[in-house]
Amino acid sequence: MGANVEIYTWSRCPFCYRAKALLQDKGIEFSEYCIDGDEQAREKMTQRANGSRSLPQIFINDKHIGGCDEIYTLEANNQLDPLLQ
Repeated sequence: MGANVEIYTWSRCPFCYRAKALLQDKGIEFSEYCIDGDEQAREKMTQRANGSRSLPQIFINDKHIGGCDEIYTLEANNQLDPLLQ
């Protein structure tokens, strides 16, 4: 069984599209929480993300990874695949 991947997004966020595209290209299933206009969901995300309110916010096995830049940095440094196993 693979990792539990969760991503908080907005429907029109280009960084969200980019982060999801990386996961999809790798064949990774993930749970997406589109929080457009849902302040309660955004608050929950912010608490989980140690105060970060930018989108996307990505979690792997309940560990906060960060956003789009962070997931691409992990990929570039060959550190993403071990987290996804």
